Amino acid sequence: MELIRLENVYKIYKVGNENVYALKGINLKVKRGEVIAIVGPSGSGKSTLLNLIGCLDRPTKGKVLIDGKDVSKLSDDELAEIRRKKIGFVFQFFYLIPGLTALGNVMLPMVFAGIPKEKREERAKKLLKIVGLEKRMNHKPNELSGGERQRVAIARALANDPEIILADEPTGNLDSKTGKEIMEILTKLNKEENVTLIVVTHNPYVASYAERIIYLKDGKIIKIEKT
Repeated sequence: MELIRLENVYKIYKVGNENVYALKGINLKVKRGEVIAIVGPSGSGKSTLLNLIGCLDRPTKGKVLIDGKDVSKLSDDELAEIRRKKIGFVFQFFYLIPGLTALGNVMLPMVFAGIPKEKREERAKKLLKIVGLEKRMNHKPNELSGGERQRVAIARALANDPEIILADEPTGNLDSKTGKEIMEILTKLNKEENVTLIVVTHNPYVASYAERIIYLKDGKIIKIEKT
């Protein structure tokens, strides 16, 4: 069943008097529970595409539909609501709050969602156990390795039980062994929780975990490959 659809999507930025085309006529459908990799050189539009799917930005032209709803027409508050309820983000640089423990970082999105403290703590502990960090939950980010920080970031992305996880270079700051562990956690979550996973990567090994690889160049899809 289709979860995400992009119809003839353009993203154009104004730089001085010039129009810079980040995306040029993207058409893409993603099924619920699918694993997709978006691959391409720097400047090909990968992160722009992820930002549009993640409701962090709007297309200049075209439609972005999530669960049949055209999100390009929604207000900022409505977009924030979709991000909070449906989408979890995992980034290359973790973006953990230094002053909070692993547990505190995972609980944070649930604070904004208005979930009571007891339930927040219970769910955060469960998620940290899923990513293998039950013994490190009271450590702050500077006391954790890069791989452990990314595991915290994955647990945080799952805090509000999203349907979609968007991962932007999730293994970019990690060695190959740790990167493999992170991809195995993400794909395990995909299988067990039926979470739709979209990964932006430069790394062919990371892309090999996907069911389909979307190749971008100069803001266009040049090839879609089934693995």
